Amino acid sequence: MTYARIAGIGSFLPEKVVSNKDLEKIMETSDEWIRERTGIKRRHIAGEGETTGSMGLEAAKRAMDMAGVSADDIDLIILGTATPDKVFPSTACIIQRRLGAKGGPAFDVHAACSGFLYGLDLANRYVQTGGAQKALVIGSETLSRITNWEDRGTAVLFGDGAGAVVLEACDEPGIMATHIHANGEYEELLHVKQGVSIGYDITRKGEAFIEMNGNAVFKRAVATFDSIARETIADLDGHIDDIDWFVPHQANMRIIKAAAKKIGLPMERVIATVDEHANTSGASIPLALDQAVRDGRIKRGDTLLMAAFGAGFTWGSAMLKF
Repeated sequence: MTYARIAGIGSFLPEKVVSNKDLEKIMETSDEWIRERTGIKRRHIAGEGETTGSMGLEAAKRAMDMAGVSADDIDLIILGTATPDKVFPSTACIIQRRLGAKGGPAFDVHAACSGFLYGLDLANRYVQTGGAQKALVIGSETLSRITNWEDRGTAVLFGDGAGAVVLEACDEPGIMATHIHANGEYEELLHVKQGVSIGYDITRKGEAFIEMNGNAVFKRAVATFDSIARETIADLDGHIDDIDWFVPHQANMRIIKAAAKKIGLPMERVIATVDEHANTSGASIPLALDQAVRDGRIKRGDTLLMAAFGAGFTWGSAMLKF
């Protein structure tokens, strides 16, 4: 049987950093208030000329460098993003051109914060069925450009960045199980009101930005993390003690802690970077994974559980041997 394994990982963060103290200067908030409710200390914000595509490209290059592969080796590119560079072509195609990769499929997946895991699920299926040998799965976001900086309820939460992995075909299990789901019933709890077909007009104050019912999203996120984790572990006839590291979507430290407690994992086995990166949506899991791999916490052979929850609502998980 053919499996897909992570051969390399990379990430990219914009140079510009906005701290909670910086936000105190432009809105009615405080460092203490933000930390208490979210655990966030700072976030990276894309500068002039930095886009979802340019950041995704840099993360992809770093992942390819770790994997020891060239653009000619890549035969599939999937980008999870809610903030593409253009309406069309896909930002994955833009990254493909800039890499110099040609011929293989390249497309975007729009599943908000679950976008990277949706992409991982799809790429895993391509590899397992022989449709690809080496695939790039990227999560990249410029959420700052759909953030209302006058709304402290959302502005303090989001940041920009990108992460990527190279998947390659192998004989030994890498990705052992993936699950993805959605329920559009909760559409208006976390959304941007405007869009291409219904009309996009940034002059309609507040409507072109992220809107969120924070309390409702918090409750659904914690419950969903628990259910998706148990579904994934049960699929493999496993136990929570089999997990070396839990790598969740980095939305809010309170959500991460509550989810870990509900699942039954101590925080010592949870990768959390939301304090430094804020919520980078589809980029958050590969960003956190890359940091933990490069600082030596996650090692080859470790068993990882990843889980995400996002607008839609969408949610997903992956269990793998790194």
